[in-house]
Amino acid sequence: MGKGRKVNKSKPSVSIPISARSKSSASTSSAGSSPISPVTPKTPADEGIEFFQSPLAPGEAPLRVYELRLDIDGGPHKDRSYIRLPPAYVPYILRVSIDAGTPASMNGVFKTNFPLDGGKFNRARFTERKLPSDFSKPIQIDLPISHAGAFVFWVEYDGELPSQRIKGREGYFNVDPVLRIKGRSPILSSELSPLPPSSGAVLQKDTVNLPLDGLSILTVVSKWMGLMSEWKNHFAEAKDRGYTMLHYTPLQERGESDSPYSIRDQLKYDPSMFDGKRQADGGKEKVEAILKVAREEYGLLSLTDVVLNHTANDSPWLVDHPESGFSPANSPHLTPALELDSAMIEFSSSLASRGLPSIVNTQQDVDALIGAFRTVMKDLNLWQYHVLDVAREKESIKAVLALKKTSPWTGPSIAGKSIVELAEVLRGSNVIIGLAELSSRFGVHSDANAASGFIQAAFVELSDPDALADAWVRVLDVINVPLYQEWEEDTKIAMDNIKNRLTYARLDENGPKLGEITKANPLVETYFTRCGPKPDSDPLVYSLANNGWIWAADPLQNFALLPSKAYLRREVIVWGDCVKLRYGSGPEDNPWLWSHITSYVTSLAATFDGFRIDNCHSTPLHVGVSMLDAARVVKPDLYVCAELFTGSEEMDLLFVKRLGINSLIRESYNGWDAKEYSRLLYRHGVGKPVGSMDEACLTSTEEIPSPTGKGPLRKAVVTPLNGSMPHALLYNLTHDNESPLHKRSAEDALSTGALVTFSYSAIGSVKGFDDLYPKLLNLVGEKRKYEVTGLEEDSGIARVKRVLNSLHLEMVLGGYEEGHVHQENDYIVSSRVQPGTQKGYLLVAHTGFAKDTKDRGYISPIKLRRTRAKFIMGASIDITSYNVSADAKTLKGLPHKLVEMSPVVVPQGLDDESPYSEIIVPEYFPPGSIMLFETHLQDHDASLEEFVVSNSQEIFGNLGLVELNVVLYRADGEERDATNGQFGVYDVPGLGRLTYCGLEGWMHPLRHIMRHNDLGHPLCEHLRKGTWSLDYVYDPDDLPNLKNVAQWFKDRFDRIKATAPPFLRPKYFALVISEAYKAARRSVVEQCSEFVLTGHDFTQDLALCAIQMYGLVKSASLDPSKPTPSLAAGLPHFAAGWARCWGRDVFISLRGLFLTTGNFEGARKHILAFASTLKHGLIPNLLDSVRKPRQVRHYLDVFIIIDCRYNSRDSPWWMVQNIQDYVKMAPDGLALLSEVVPRRFPKDETWVEWDDKRAYAYSSTLAEIIQEILQRHAMGIHFREYNAGPNLDMQMRDEGFNIDIDVDWKTGLIFGGNAFNCGTWMDKMGESQKAGTKGQPGTPRDGAPIEITGLVKSALTWLDGLSSKGKFPFKGVQAIVDGKERLVTYKEWADLIQASFEKCYYVPLDAAEDTKYNLDSKLVNRRGIYKDVYGSGEGREWSDYQFRPNFPIAMTVAPELFDSQHGLHALQLADKVLRSPLGMKTLDPSDMQYRPIYDNSNDSTDAAIAKGLNYHNGPEWGWPLGFFLRAYLDFDTRVGAGKKDIKVTLHRLHQALLIPREHLQNDPWAGIPELTNADGQHCFDSCNTQAWSASTLLDFLETVHEVNAKVAK
Repeated sequence: MGKGRKVNKSKPSVSIPISARSKSSASTSSAGSSPISPVTPKTPADEGIEFFQSPLAPGEAPLRVYELRLDIDGGPHKDRSYIRLPPAYVPYILRVSIDAGTPASMNGVFKTNFPLDGGKFNRARFTERKLPSDFSKPIQIDLPISHAGAFVFWVEYDGELPSQRIKGREGYFNVDPVLRIKGRSPILSSELSPLPPSSGAVLQKDTVNLPLDGLSILTVVSKWMGLMSEWKNHFAEAKDRGYTMLHYTPLQERGESDSPYSIRDQLKYDPSMFDGKRQADGGKEKVEAILKVAREEYGLLSLTDVVLNHTANDSPWLVDHPESGFSPANSPHLTPALELDSAMIEFSSSLASRGLPSIVNTQQDVDALIGAFRTVMKDLNLWQYHVLDVAREKESIKAVLALKKTSPWTGPSIAGKSIVELAEVLRGSNVIIGLAELSSRFGVHSDANAASGFIQAAFVELSDPDALADAWVRVLDVINVPLYQEWEEDTKIAMDNIKNRLTYARLDENGPKLGEITKANPLVETYFTRCGPKPDSDPLVYSLANNGWIWAADPLQNFALLPSKAYLRREVIVWGDCVKLRYGSGPEDNPWLWSHITSYVTSLAATFDGFRIDNCHSTPLHVGVSMLDAARVVKPDLYVCAELFTGSEEMDLLFVKRLGINSLIRESYNGWDAKEYSRLLYRHGVGKPVGSMDEACLTSTEEIPSPTGKGPLRKAVVTPLNGSMPHALLYNLTHDNESPLHKRSAEDALSTGALVTFSYSAIGSVKGFDDLYPKLLNLVGEKRKYEVTGLEEDSGIARVKRVLNSLHLEMVLGGYEEGHVHQENDYIVSSRVQPGTQKGYLLVAHTGFAKDTKDRGYISPIKLRRTRAKFIMGASIDITSYNVSADAKTLKGLPHKLVEMSPVVVPQGLDDESPYSEIIVPEYFPPGSIMLFETHLQDHDASLEEFVVSNSQEIFGNLGLVELNVVLYRADGEERDATNGQFGVYDVPGLGRLTYCGLEGWMHPLRHIMRHNDLGHPLCEHLRKGTWSLDYVYDPDDLPNLKNVAQWFKDRFDRIKATAPPFLRPKYFALVISEAYKAARRSVVEQCSEFVLTGHDFTQDLALCAIQMYGLVKSASLDPSKPTPSLAAGLPHFAAGWARCWGRDVFISLRGLFLTTGNFEGARKHILAFASTLKHGLIPNLLDSVRKPRQVRHYLDVFIIIDCRYNSRDSPWWMVQNIQDYVKMAPDGLALLSEVVPRRFPKDETWVEWDDKRAYAYSSTLAEIIQEILQRHAMGIHFREYNAGPNLDMQMRDEGFNIDIDVDWKTGLIFGGNAFNCGTWMDKMGESQKAGTKGQPGTPRDGAPIEITGLVKSALTWLDGLSSKGKFPFKGVQAIVDGKERLVTYKEWADLIQASFEKCYYVPLDAAEDTKYNLDSKLVNRRGIYKDVYGSGEGREWSDYQFRPNFPIAMTVAPELFDSQHGLHALQLADKVLRSPLGMKTLDPSDMQYRPIYDNSNDSTDAAIAKGLNYHNGPEWGWPLGFFLRAYLDFDTRVGAGKKDIKVTLHRLHQALLIPREHLQNDPWAGIPELTNADGQHCFDSCNTQAWSASTLLDFLETVHEVNAKVAK
């Protein structure tokens, strides 16, 4: 038993499982109130809890944690719907994690029937764990796993409707059983020679844990083994051949057919096994004793078939319990099938009198018999089971009408409908009874009372009863037409199947040739067992349907139940010796049968180590689940395997999940050629490919608390779960399939048998395969006994199997989990490698798919790079005769000789690539031959893996954020700028250019490669071909702190190049990159704020965007005299140069990227740099290293450098807002206002170069700069841009160069701009000569844009608060009001805006209220909104009323301006109309200007879109989304649903983050794009990652974090 687990010596009681269907209403309970089973004696679940609560043991190994990430709805991803977990030798943790804020986290509860709180497992009892409700932190639940079994889980959570609870999709996890066997000594000597049985693979005293992959199973048919007293010989033979488990076909008492699978008495063993009389216990004690001998003396576990579907046709208990089978009495639809079956038997007894042949010799005989039987079948008049008796129906109607007992028709109006229409209505009503039930002749009939009402309603013009009855007959005739057709089809199919079966069974060359047709041996197999105790017993009760199978049947459909007509249609390939069992839906439907079979199953579970579920795909799922649950109560570590024939991997998986099948039987002989066989070997047996990365690269370590809430912290290794495919039990051949001689060639047994042993899976064989039996043996008729040949000359392939089976066990126990399969022509080369030591074994097999050939075939020399190989053994099989043995008593194999090969010397070579070994197949190597080699890596660097991940934290943990930008990111343009064009992004052949030069560039493809071990990926192929990627390391001399990083990479890559072979290069490269990435990422997070440090993945991924955008680029500095780090607006378009650092973008981005993450110094430097450039009360939109502050028209056009452009009306207000945020958020933030800022331009605002003596000649404090911005606006800003004209901007019209900004002192609003310039972020200038839009902005937004009004109000309110407290040196601004200059205080100005805002901007829902607001009703397009602009220029007044995403900005920074109800309604509209997958639509789709597809290269005549004029007229921009979310959260908690429960609002808003979250995780740029086209479509012209897009989402998440903190208090 595993550590911490005690052996439970008492026998647990087993009750009959109650079906989940009958108990569904009481299936769950909470963790706090879950009823817990008695804990005396302790269950495995109790012992698991005890382990986690116990003190740490000295030297205790780290705990294993397997992390399962759920989808947003709480269900597992399709690829993770089934999870296979390892045996709980020591208890471990299953961690279930889900992203915060996802739908399933809304009051989410995780439910599972694993007994988390201890006690016994009960499938219908569920333990609950409430999901944490924090929106800012990871949601994780740690589940203590301590024992084997099959378990289900799901998450239940609140829906959007009141009191609605949603059950998420179910997932399943199966825990492998703990199997233990006697250890065995090595099979090979130190010189790699196979040792004899006396010294090789000798059983040891100690037991070892046996993983499922270590099973080597031998199937034996027990009735051919002889008496149990002789079984030890078989045990010795199986042990010597290297097997670890024997699979016994059923040992129970057999029925009259003598088939092991036709069990007469499930509770007794077959008497033929015993020397004397069977004991009263049915032989159970003796069987358990002999299996104990096998286990303890021979190291053999035991596996037996459990047969749940049927019982023998002569089972005595059927007489007492005929309800256990399907009969016409309990399944009336079988009545016509029984009639047909009886007629067939009677027909078979009368062939002579009919002049028909009783022995079938020709096809003519078949035709004659079938022709005659067709007449018999026709005379049965089975059509009467399908149709209505029209005559009887007519009389019934007339009688009801005469008695006036009509039931009025209550359905839809049918008066005037045609006969056909009336028939169609009837089919869907309850008037016709018994349709398709086939229960009796003319069982299909009408409810006469209802029918009379129906016909009266249909024929309102008729009143005469006879006329109405005739009308009813006409309707019934139409109804009967398809029913007659159905009968004809059923009859035809039945006759075709009888004919086909007759042909196969009596004429076909490969059929059983059943001989003479008699009553006892009828035409075809009988479908019913007649088991009546007396001749006059009711045949409807005692005629029980036999079991069988159907081609391509739905495994979830019981073919003995309706709607199946398989017995009537004779579609069942029947087993005449087996009666199909009828369980019903649960024990309540058939109590005796459930009790009997449960006793049978639990008795087997107590006796055997494992089950093979016979006919699993036809076993009703609920029956299998209940029976296996009962078995696992008796033996929790029961091993369960099955062979499924569902025809669907998805259906296979369903059975595996529900039943807890540990292994699915797969068969090598399903491979029809070497290529297909190699595919099967790879899929089911390769384990992991050589050089796998997942375990080395994806695991992480942490300390975790006890999952029970009590107990110490424990160190843990966390492994992400990918989802599992069913574990394979790979047989070379199963016991019910044809022999190698029949399917391929007899010689192939050696090669196939050898290849199976190289599979990293459970493996299996049958004795007849190993002993070279010439054909499939008949389980029913074969009476001979096995010959025990051991390892003698006539033992078939046993001597090779002994070595290879033993090696299979050693390789599994030794962790040789990596493998490779190579196929070339008829050769298959299979290798296994221990990843830690790089030692392995290699098998060369020449398959024998073709008979009668000794040809060597062809395979290229096998080159093993940097690997030495040593020959161990080789063999071929020489079949001396293919004649079948005539021995009447003993089963014997084909005459043969196992020919051992002479040793093969493996030469060493050296070429330009590396040293190598070369295996060359000898000249004589006929089909079936095999060679085995030991391999080991030449000069293996055993410490390489440890070395390449060493010291990462020390190296990367000391880096600053700017250095981490270099390590993690740098787009092509940034890298080329930094390295003077020497380096750019790496280009991987077959993959393309990486997105980044840093680690993230490599990590994007590596995440997929590592998770899925996709070693065929182009990057892996590139790494195997050469070391170019490893050489992509340099020492950037501009950042000295990176020298250690460069050296760290160089040391590791140099050692990899020196010691790792090419095939391992991808693994070690991935290990270095992923380790560096994890350390660098950790370093970033640890330097961030508590909000980021404790946040979930999405928060941290967004925070990494701050590193992505903030780096040292020589051409874009914040200081004109030296390179300093700066913030890029977006990548790749704004990577370097004068286009990198944009004023507006910087100040929209700084709060999220810098302030919420804690990079206050970076924010401060950007504020001071831009503040120094203030001129005209404005700041430039492009900094250009403060050398030539500029404006550009648009980055995707031919760039036109426009010096000294100060035409951005919103930028200074964004800067002031950011200063406000800094003061409030940064430690000692207020001190920023006192910072002295050297001014870039002289006081007269003359343009001068940065190094002119007049530049930086005077300074101002930041407070003075803020005041200057307000003062210049208060007095009005009027100037014409410097150097106005075509030299400045060749697209702009002359009027556009005029900058005019004024305050309306009646409203306090700032107005500016004109129809020919665009001074806000919506700044697209028309430039199409062809479309006539040159010089016409797409969105002028002249007037008072709503976001500027909000920013101004925010600034005034803030400054008033500071000023009133003496923390700001000014009180207000000088302004000319009503013709007089006077002081206007900040408060006065703010109050003016407050008083006028709603009146100026709001568009009421009710037009009757229009007079209360400043608006033109004729121009209103949508109501209940806020105008985008107030006071658009003449002729463009309509643009005020456009619904755009700018108003939430004002709501966020100045919420007091908005009426709360108005504001919430407008936000709800925006949510419905404007919100898009990755951002916000820039214009209402109902607007005539709406054009959502942006294409800047479009040069059409369409003025709306030519040259991308629609840039802000529909395309969906990312950054407004964050402001919308913040505003919605605020207003909904004021007056919406969030006022009552803020979690409702938070969950609603987090839905908007689901797609951005997914995009951020999966996009190669690891960011949020600038914009997308309609419905989130990719926009080619967009930046792939944009600073402000990520920033505003961080703003929202930080707000949520603050809300969480307040709620927690």
